[in-house]
Amino acid sequence: MELIINQEKKIFKEEVLTLQELLDIELPDKQKGIAIAIDQQVIPRSQWENTSLQSNQKIIIIKATQGG
Repeated sequence: MELIINQEKKIFKEEVLTLQELLDIELPDKQKGIAIAIDQQVIPRSQWENTSLQSNQKIIIIKATQGG
């Protein structure tokens, strides 16, 4: 499966992935304070486990930061 994550093409050996499975691979310890959009549509955290990904989807991962 080929996905575009934050404008970077990545290839995964798995043919079927959920959004949560992808995050477990890409960000195993950094899943707090993030927001995810797939093809410009924000996906609520409550739907991550049930959101199936398809090849060539564009995924944006945004991490909240503190600053002032």
